[in-house]
Order: sequence, then structure tokens, then C-alpha cells
Amino acid sequence: MSDTKTLKVFSPYDQSLIKEIPMVGEKEVENALQKAYALFLDRSQWIPAYKRIEILEKVQELMKSRVEELTKTAAEEGGKPYVDSKVEILRAINGVKIAAEEIGRLTGEQIPMGITQASVNRIAFTTREPIGVVASISAFNHPLNLIVHQTVTAFAAGCPVIVKPASTTPLSCLAFVDLLHEAGVPDGWVQAVITDNESAEKLVTDARINYLSFIGSAKIGWYLKSKLAPGTRCALEHGGAAPVIVAPDADLKDMLPALVKGGFYHAGQVCVSVQKVFVHESLAKEVAKEMAKMAEKLIVGDPLDEKTEVGPLILPKEVDRVEDWVNEAKEKGGEILCGGKRLSDTCYAPTVIFNPPQDVKVSQEEIFGPVVCIYPYSDREKAIEQANALPYHFQAAVFTKDLDIALDTVQKLNATAVMVNDHTAFRVDWMPFGGRDASGEGLGGIPYSMHEMTREKLMVVKSKFL
Repeated sequence: MSDTKTLKVFSPYDQSLIKEIPMVGEKEVENALQKAYALFLDRSQWIPAYKRIEILEKVQELMKSRVEELTKTAAEEGGKPYVDSKVEILRAINGVKIAAEEIGRLTGEQIPMGITQASVNRIAFTTREPIGVVASISAFNHPLNLIVHQTVTAFAAGCPVIVKPASTTPLSCLAFVDLLHEAGVPDGWVQAVITDNESAEKLVTDARINYLSFIGSAKIGWYLKSKLAPGTRCALEHGGAAPVIVAPDADLKDMLPALVKGGFYHAGQVCVSVQKVFVHESLAKEVAKEMAKMAEKLIVGDPLDEKTEVGPLILPKEVDRVEDWVNEAKEKGGEILCGGKRLSDTCYAPTVIFNPPQDVKVSQEEIFGPVVCIYPYSDREKAIEQANALPYHFQAAVFTKDLDIALDTVQKLNATAVMVNDHTAFRVDWMPFGGRDASGEGLGGIPYSMHEMTREKLMVVKSKFL
């Protein structure tokens, strides 16, 4: 190996060493790229659709037999509680199923001919072809499901893919790639590289890459896009601020548990986590106090303990950051109704802040921690204006029993998806999913990713018998 460095993977909960794995350097990354590109160029090695379906059906069966093992790996390295990690594994299995089913829907269409004199004696139709080699850069917060979304979609679409998992959570990725090979994925079609950021950048900006799938920070995502080779397409998924508008007639009994789940799931480390809740002034304090009561009862601790509801943040420095942001909000007038303190070097207490100023970080940036802010409003139009004021626009929500208010709010919120009477973090893997503006570009969601990982080819046949 040209680079003998290793990557140490630590438990985000107790910082114990889980595993030490070898890293590869530029030479190995280049070899992976050469192998993937050669496969794409040689159409004789392309895997027929029926064979891809067979392989992905085998993948599902293997995953079902290893749910417990995959759950523990994801929970241990990522810090998401065991119960939620198990849900992630089951989602990942379903994601493979969706991809297999979607292969048969990658179709073209007939293009009408003969409707002008110049187009007579012709028949035309489009087909969809694999776009080429896909490079996937993944994030830590869903260590298996994101890998499925960024590798299985490419494979199902007929593309060779090279994936770099997050350096904090590579083990789920490596386990899954091994499982793919066990299921019959031929050598070179799905490759994982554990490497440094410099080598990863050289990979994704290489002219042999046709598509970049990136999930991570806006700073890195937009930087990589600026460096892509001409013609390389991309999907960038960054974070959001997930605003919620609560009308005076909202059903609090149903709403409060949804907001608590949406805000504190995976310690708020979700790109569409409930973060900013704008509540009509007639019930704002009541909503805030009730949320605080519920948040205080959440069990924070070891993600491998099945009773744990909120786990650690991914790194101790993230606890430091969240603590600084909350302290700033408190010092400038925000009312801490619960939490507002670190529980350890790795865990932060679920926190509800009432009416922090608009110029502090918890109001201006994606918190990515277990913190929810409640803002009272008197004018819904102004609340929507505030919700739209940040450059991050991903998923949002409105709670109301009034259909007109719901429809009006959906229209006016700047978001790619607006939930009505549900929290902002709702997602199923067959729906379109992605941010707009600073929150990203392109769409995730398995069918949508597969569509983006193919491109159209038109065939026009001329014959005097047509």
C-alpha cells in the first residue's frame, strides 16, 4: 500500500476505540477510478437489468439475516440510539427493494414524427443510459441508509460507483460493500475508499467522474461543485433550519409529540430536524413549556442501551459548539426552559429556548444538535417572512386545522417540501428529498437519484416504409 496511515474509529458516546482500519492514498484511489471507468467504457461488461434485480434481491435477503449486527454497528459508530438505528436498517433494506423495483421504470418515450413535412418517414424514441462513473461522498448521521442511497441507486442505474463514507462512521459502509459483493456484485462496480479529504477531492474532480453525490456541509459541497470537471453533474444535500408555523387552532395533543420527536431524534443531527418553531402568541408559551416538560423526560445516554432516546453528538467538539451557541442565546435574552447544559463530554441535554434573538447563532444557523427554539408571533405573514429569511431552505411544516391556512402557508414557505400537521423530519425513501438555495441542489429519494444517474439518448430511424 502506498499510504500506510490508519483511521481510528471511536465510539461517539464513550470515546472508546471501536476499530482501526487502513487508509488508502492517491495511488489506490486512482486504481479504483481506473477500474470503474474501464467498466463503464466496456459495454460488454455492463450488467443486464434482470441481473441487477437478482443481485439486489439477494442483497435484501442477506440484510434481513443480519439486522441485529448492522444495527449494532450503526449505533456504536454513529451514536444514534439502538431503537432508531434498527429503524434505519429496516429502511435501508426497503431502500434496496425500491431500487430493484425502479430498474424497470427507467424508460424512455416515443417522440412524435411526421407532424411536419420535414419529419415524415421517421420514428423516434428515447432510451435511458447510465450516466457514467458516480463518486459518492457520504455523511455520518445515517451511516447505512445514506450509503444505500448513494451506492445502490448508482448500481441499479447501471453505473460503477466509488463511495467515501464519513471518516467517523466508515464501518457500516464497509460492511455493506462486503455484503454487496457476497450477493454477487461484480468486482469494481461498487468500491469503498477510506482516504483523506485531499485524495477524495482529486477523485470527485477527475474528468472520468460523470456524477457526484454529496451529503455534508454546505461549505464543502459548494467548494467541490466549483471544482468539478466540465460536464460532471451533481446532487448536493446540505442542511436546513426546518421552520414550523403553528396556527392558533393547532391540535397540540398530536403536535407536541411530533415536534419533540422531530427536534430531538438523533440528538438533532438531522438535516431536516425541527429547529425553529413559530407559534401564535396566544399559545406560544404553553407550547414551549409543554415541549420542555416532554424534552426533560427523554432518556439521554448510551446508544446501545435500548432504553436510550437521545444519544451523543458525533464528536466532543460539537458539544462545545452547541454549548457556546446556547450560552450566547441565553446571554442575549433567550429563555432556557429546559436543558441548556452539557451532560458529559459527548452528550448535551435536550434544550428548549423561548424567543432567542434573531441575530444569535441558534436563530441564524443550522444547530445540528438537540436544541429547539420557540418564537411567538402575532402575524403569520411575518412569521413566514422570518422563516424564509435564512438562506437555508429544505423541509418545513405547518400545524393547523384550517385547510385555507395550510394551503396558503405551504405556498408561501420557501421549501422543497412542506408537511401539514407533521414534523419537518418526515421522510420516506421513495419521495423527492433535497434542499434548495444554500441547502443544496438536485434531488435525492431513490427513484429520483436513479433518474439523475441516467441520461437520455434519442434514436431516430428513417425509412420509406414509415
